Amino acid sequence: MSGRDAGWIPPMLATLTADRFSDPGWIYERKLDGERCLVHSERGKVALYSRNRHELNGSYPELVDAIAAQHGDFVLDGEIVAFDGNVTSFARLQRRMQLKEPRAARRSGVAVYLYLFDLLRLDGRDLTGLDLRRRKALLRESIKYADPLRYTAHRNRDGVAYAEHACRQGWEGIIAKRADAPYTAGRSKDWLKFKCVAEQEFVIGGYTDPQGSRTGFGALLIGYYDNGDLRYAGKVGTGYDRRTLDEVGRRLARLEQREPAFTKGHLPRAGVHWVKPRLIGQVAFSEWTRDGQLRHPRFQGLRFDKDPHDVVREVAR
Repeated sequence: MSGRDAGWIPPMLATLTADRFSDPGWIYERKLDGERCLVHSERGKVALYSRNRHELNGSYPELVDAIAAQHGDFVLDGEIVAFDGNVTSFARLQRRMQLKEPRAARRSGVAVYLYLFDLLRLDGRDLTGLDLRRRKALLRESIKYADPLRYTAHRNRDGVAYAEHACRQGWEGIIAKRADAPYTAGRSKDWLKFKCVAEQEFVIGGYTDPQGSRTGFGALLIGYYDNGDLRYAGKVGTGYDRRTLDEVGRRLARLEQREPAFTKGHLPRAGVHWVKPRLIGQVAFSEWTRDGQLRHPRFQGLRFDKDPHDVVREVAR
């Protein structure tokens, strides 16, 4: 049974948003850091597929067994995960993803779980046009849940509080889903990702020229102290309103100097102004890159309660 032969339904995908909200018209689920899985079960034959239609049966034979023990024909949507403590770990899951032979997968020592969160077809009936609350109710009723199959619980309110809880717990974030929405293929704003991001203080060591209609400056050049050296950590070009651009721009202009204070890192050279490293900015970001720069940084504001030389790279422990 192939995904195409079984009536392939491309998965619905969430859209990343910086907004967090609470709305009774939405539900909120934990965002799991794993591998998306579309489950097809028809006449006793089970096939697991990735979001791009690669068959996954060989990698997760215990999930195939668990689905085969269910009754009825169905198409399910879910996420395969592995855990490191109480947190889902994509790095740990990769040890299973790379195995394609069932016996090797069973011997890997990496336990996996399939969190189910949607039901697309049941006993020949297409459910994608139903609202999400109804689909989830049918999903809960139609599957017998025991490890490694788990139902993805949700909250009906308090999306902001749940997102804050997710970040405190070290989760990847949460998914907000419009409760009355049908299941539609592809990227949709009816599903939104509230991703947790890291944040910390950084020393401001320079800025770039503004472009277009922007005033003040273009991006801040930031870094942190590493054994006495100011190490460059990248540019921050978002998160500013006009007031911030003007205020921070005036402060930077008074601190300009000819040479960079940064002594480590690959520095930009075009359209750059260097400043004395006296200002500290609070910056949110998604992660560190392998070369020690920030991914998706966003400026949050200036900090005045810390000495610049006390600003170091914060490492989760």
